[in-house]
Amino acid sequence: MNEKPDYARDITEIRSMMERSSKFLSLSGLAGVMAGMYALAGAFIAYRALDFNPGDLGTATDSSLWKIVVLALLVLVLALGTAIYLSWRKANKSGEKFYNATTKRVVSAMAVPLIAGGLLMLAVLLKGLVGLIAPFSLIFYGLALYNTSKFTYDEVKTMGLVEIGLGLTGTFFIGYGLFCWALGFGVVHIVYGIYLHYKYER
Repeated sequence: MNEKPDYARDITEIRSMMERSSKFLSLSGLAGVMAGMYALAGAFIAYRALDFNPGDLGTATDSSLWKIVVLALLVLVLALGTAIYLSWRKANKSGEKFYNATTKRVVSAMAVPLIAGGLLMLAVLLKGLVGLIAPFSLIFYGLALYNTSKFTYDEVKTMGLVEIGLGLTGTFFIGYGLFCWALGFGVVHIVYGIYLHYKYER
């Protein structure tokens, strides 16, 4: 006796295949956790070792400021490198190609707000408005996440809005800019990384 075709199962499988082909699902939750840890370590070093005061809107001539810039770039490189490696490893384990058309769309969606934000922060730095760098980085990173969310997990959109909210808070309360930065790039990354790991990777 022939079994009746299971149309519901077929539709579910087709939908799953379409989603995997149109969304970047190789995003690693562990990468978010590691990025958060790098950010918290960077914020601690900036505050304790380099005496960084985001409430200072004076001139950007202090040599310690450039140490902050180098520290921020180091945190960025570590976070990006870890994210790329872990996402590549996750894609390989699932038998998928890491760099594909969807990956290109993700990079393109993130590039515009990140490049615009980077140039604005450079201008702010050169003008000596040091206290605005941390909140601006949160705002433009949040915009990049929000813009990219349609190509990956839905939770990324909420994360983007949280980052934007923290950035705006830091803009109004300059003295708490580093604290907001640590919350956004540190705590939020860790929380969302753990959530994504347990929801999608276990």
